Amino acid sequence: MKYKNVNPERGLRLLPCLLILILLAGCVSPMALNRAVIAYDDAVTDAISQQLLINIVRAHHRHPVHFTGVSNIAATFTFHANAGATPALGGLAGATMLPIFGGGVSESPTISIVPIEGEDFTKRLLTPFPQSKLTLLLRQRFDVDLLLRMMAQEVRLLNATEQHSSYRNNPSDKTGYEMFRRVVLHLSAIQDKNELYVEPLPLIQTWTIPASSIAAEGFQALQKEFGVRYNPEDNTYTLRKQVPGPILITNHDPSTLTDAEREALHDLAGDWNVSDIAFDIRPDHYGGEWPISGVFRLRSFHSILGFLGKALGEEPGYHVEKDPRTPPILWNENPDLTMEFVVSNSTPAEVDFSIRWNDSQYYAVNTKGPYARWNRDAFQLLFLLFQMTVTDIPRVGVPSITIAK
Repeated sequence: MKYKNVNPERGLRLLPCLLILILLAGCVSPMALNRAVIAYDDAVTDAISQQLLINIVRAHHRHPVHFTGVSNIAATFTFHANAGATPALGGLAGATMLPIFGGGVSESPTISIVPIEGEDFTKRLLTPFPQSKLTLLLRQRFDVDLLLRMMAQEVRLLNATEQHSSYRNNPSDKTGYEMFRRVVLHLSAIQDKNELYVEPLPLIQTWTIPASSIAAEGFQALQKEFGVRYNPEDNTYTLRKQVPGPILITNHDPSTLTDAEREALHDLAGDWNVSDIAFDIRPDHYGGEWPISGVFRLRSFHSILGFLGKALGEEPGYHVEKDPRTPPILWNENPDLTMEFVVSNSTPAEVDFSIRWNDSQYYAVNTKGPYARWNRDAFQLLFLLFQMTVTDIPRVGVPSITIAK
């Protein structure tokens, strides 16, 4: 049998083209995956950000706040490719062949959206933040002034007569608001100098037990965990162990205090619940020109939204000068508002994003001017606090991104 018009050189010319086509198909898959992951991540982040902003506006208009989450994203990519060859135009038939490549990609995303609601989430929405959340954020180098202006609802100062005076973080309460602002500005100035401590108060617990109640084996085990001292007067052992106490904000190292001083501070912090955080600013340390001690009472995420919403209307913040005894503040940073917004009748320019309310007004976080960085930090803090509040979103099916070729 004879084969006609078979040109081995032509097949050899097409072989590299086919190999290139195969390699390109393999490369497109990870490229599409990377693009999809980043695109969906941006979309979800933008959706959460806009929900936070619109819930501040809802709180301003005294509407119920509500959140919706993305529980699952399944994106399927289908790639197809083809190749062929055709004689070159003007060339001799059978002498020169030009390759032809074709292909395409199709994307079929499936996004599951569920409301974030229920008793568990509502409780977390209404429950004041514990002190551990505040200290976690402080250790990420957030400004203590910004943190407390957003998270604390009041400060209680301890005076010489052991009585607490409460000052509310509420612009409608002029006396309370201005004292609150001065206290947090004082802490901020100490933080700017890297002299602010946020540490658990080390406490020494002691127990006294009869010597006759401890066997030799038990004595060796006790020495591994406790400091043991024998009291020959009454034939007893005193056991001592250092344990972490409540977290304190101070201008001194709590580990250098005497046992009596630690007990006094424990009495200051120990009478408060988990949503209170004590502070102790002492003389003879940086910022000690104004020695103050007391407790900050933290608020819930729902209260934070309400506080920011009121700043859009009847209770805007205003300038409060620092106390004369407060050291200089870095860059004199002391914004009037905890978070400044832009409200306009048209889409605002030079902002990161905006939302539209009732087809009439646009709202955005002010990201231009001298406090652009502060406002961005404030919104980032709000985003993190929401993530600390939200419960796990119910998953619908198995989240996946699949690629078919």
